[in-house]
Amino acid sequence: MASRLMAAQAIMGMFDLMDVIAAVVIGGASLLGGEGRIIGTVIGTLIIACIRNGLNLLGIAADWQLLAVGAIIILAVLLDYVGKKRTA
Repeated sequence: MASRLMAAQAIMGMFDLMDVIAAVVIGGASLLGGEGRIIGTVIGTLIIACIRNGLNLLGIAADWQLLAVGAIIILAVLLDYVGKKRTA
């Protein structure tokens, strides 16, 4: 994007990290410790990309998209926590 605009800002891509974390968590990696698989991360990336694309097509503002991704992260962490607590 910076090359197309021939300009850059320090905050460009700042919220992309949230999508990456969401993709990894959806893919099965635990934020509470543990390990994940590459295929899970790829699937998580596809899910987040589809959600973001759908929200863009619906004309949802970027702020609400960030809120949706944040809610997905919280839900995934809660499900992981409940699953680990149940098996312990």
